[in-house]
Amino acid sequence: MSKKETKYIFVTGGVTSSLGKGIVSASLGLLLKSRGFSVTIQKLDPYINIDPGTLNPYEHGECYVTEDGAETDLDLGHYERFLDSQTSQNNSVTTGKIYQTVIEKERRGEFLGKTVQVIPHITNEIKRRVKILAKKNYDIIITEIGGTVGDIESLPYIESVRQLQWELGKNNSMVIHLTLLPYLAASGELKTKPSQHSVRQLMESGIQADVLVCRTEHKIPKDLRAKLAQFCNVALENVIECKDMDTIYEVPVDLQKQNFDEVVLKELNLPYNKEADLKDWKTFLKKYKNPKRSVNIALVGKYVSLQDSYKSIAEAFIHAGADLETDVNVKWVYSGDLTEDNLQETFKDIDGMLIAPGFGDRGIEGKILAAEYARVNNIPTLGICLGMQIMTVEFARNVLGHVKANSTEFDTATVDPVISIMEEQKNVVDKGGTMRLGAWKCALKPNSKLAEIYGVKTISERHRHRYEFNSDYKKEFEDKDMMISGQNPETGLAETIELKEHPFYVGVQYHPEYKSTVATPHPLFKALITAASKKKK
Repeated sequence: MSKKETKYIFVTGGVTSSLGKGIVSASLGLLLKSRGFSVTIQKLDPYINIDPGTLNPYEHGECYVTEDGAETDLDLGHYERFLDSQTSQNNSVTTGKIYQTVIEKERRGEFLGKTVQVIPHITNEIKRRVKILAKKNYDIIITEIGGTVGDIESLPYIESVRQLQWELGKNNSMVIHLTLLPYLAASGELKTKPSQHSVRQLMESGIQADVLVCRTEHKIPKDLRAKLAQFCNVALENVIECKDMDTIYEVPVDLQKQNFDEVVLKELNLPYNKEADLKDWKTFLKKYKNPKRSVNIALVGKYVSLQDSYKSIAEAFIHAGADLETDVNVKWVYSGDLTEDNLQETFKDIDGMLIAPGFGDRGIEGKILAAEYARVNNIPTLGICLGMQIMTVEFARNVLGHVKANSTEFDTATVDPVISIMEEQKNVVDKGGTMRLGAWKCALKPNSKLAEIYGVKTISERHRHRYEFNSDYKKEFEDKDMMISGQNPETGLAETIELKEHPFYVGVQYHPEYKSTVATPHPLFKALITAASKKKK
């Protein structure tokens, strides 16, 4: 498309949270990108935290890290996985960031003589953040607004959308409202009243929804669709059904069947003669649904009771598994429950293991037991971030003979700190946004397993940590065949470890799961699944 003027799509939600605005936004982005438009997706989160970096995963799910080091909402992971394109710190906006920026401006005297208020100062900053992505010349910017219409926290965002629509003019913006059609089993019918109320509340804020996307467990009858159109003031073809699917990756295909992308392009007065090309996406789905083999992978972590805590890891297994036509059955293992007595029973049917990232000392000894079990029993294992550090501590204790070896994160007085806080982190007081974040280079050792997996000499991966391998112990480790196979070329920081005499025992300080997408499954996850398949045979 030739560059004319950036178009804006705002996605709001009603009735209840967690309806899937992120998946609908990502699916629409995929459909529009497949038609040849340049698209990006942005998330406006109404919480006052600057970012989710200091939030417990049980509070808000996984913290997703972008290439430029922003700690963001897990929805940005969906955007990247669907669109196969990177987001940035400008794609994630929180109320905390908005107020922080406005207050900093006030302290600098930029509002001298003025009373700083929600309108216009907060709303102006929201609008600035929404439009800042247009500088990269995207054809379409999709903005997802967190929470639901009517939330006190969301009011400034809704008002900003109202103002933006007036400023942008006709056909340059639109609103998609995602709502819920509850099913009453007693009467055997879907109910539209909650959706009507939600749309009416949006209208009271001065915004008319252009498209209604209805989450539902059942197919919407024609008469009910007509009723929604009439009472919500939208065209009949603009009422889109969004049924529950076996996998989120089916959503774009289902929405395409209803001409969702065409409806949107009509509203924005954009050409829609070229159909979305989902050939590769459908090939991925076919492989995912028709695997030729299966493996069982134990995910050993601290937050397994909320699987969204490891969302990117779970999705990376799906991407790599489909590419290899392998069904990856993930067994979620809470490390706090592991003891020497139950290891055999817990891992009896396991073909591979992933030792998950995390923070804090809860469940650490269980992770160490799992790492030892995998190492001794030749179970293909990948350790990510804290997982690599766990593998390091276990090896130091049980192979090198440093029985009290530990990380200074868990024992500041340990006599053998094989994992220690990074030098530049020692005087850091603030917790938010101060870790080693974003993309860093890693030079891989020739003839290492990692160099074979990646097929290149230097890689770039995303990080999120404060602690590192203590290089004082490097020679001891390598003398016992634990190779430091990857290092940062500038700092010498150990990025990867691997055990030579083992089918697959690899630890990485970075987070490979952040860069896995449907179109480009991550090679490390493919390597783990391949090794697990060989073990199963």
